[in-house]
Amino acid sequence: MKVKQIYLDAVAIFGLASLPVLAQTDLPRFKTEVKGAFVWGQDAPSGAFSSTIQDPLTGNSIHKLSYSGIEVSSRIGFERVGIDEPGTFLSHVASVINTTEEKLLVRYGGFSVDGHAASPLSVIRPGQKLNKSERKNRHELAELGKIHCFTSGFISGDTFFSASPSSQVVTVEPGKAVTISTLIRDPRLYHAILCSVQGCYPTGTLRFYLNVNSHDYVFVWSGRSAVYCGK
Repeated sequence: MKVKQIYLDAVAIFGLASLPVLAQTDLPRFKTEVKGAFVWGQDAPSGAFSSTIQDPLTGNSIHKLSYSGIEVSSRIGFERVGIDEPGTFLSHVASVINTTEEKLLVRYGGFSVDGHAASPLSVIRPGQKLNKSERKNRHELAELGKIHCFTSGFISGDTFFSASPSSQVVTVEPGKAVTISTLIRDPRLYHAILCSVQGCYPTGTLRFYLNVNSHDYVFVWSGRSAVYCGK
């Protein structure tokens, strides 16, 4: 596949709004760095292999993409922000297993909901005090001690892709594995939770991707498949 075509496919998948804003002079460099995009459920002979397993403890689905000694898995969860505050937290948990003999560089890619891009929230760990700026901008924060998806164990507390640029590149040593969590607020302005006798779930389509050694690993979930990890 030609590099130019890969770039165009990536735009088609996420929409221009969910890709990083790049100056026109930056585009050639971006296209030469990205070698391929693997989309879960769209396997090709020379691409990654898609699979689904069930979490033995919860029965929830986990999507996996495997390629050349690298395995990336994906889980999606959600919960309401709070009783007194509208909105929904959406969480993505990715595990990267490195069975190669080389160190992997894992970079945050993007998180979008029905084509609406959302940036990762700043992570405030339990016991961490908010500064004045953070208290004024609580909607940009994820206070983990108040998020049931975290306290219940659905979200791993080890590593996060957050608003800090320094958190958006993670190293995975040979023979090791890293689990990386990402939290966003649903960026849609309209009511995005549908409830029925079968339960509640986000509407629309959720897309998440990360980059591992110049390959994008893309996971597309229906909102109905998201796990309710609230209370």
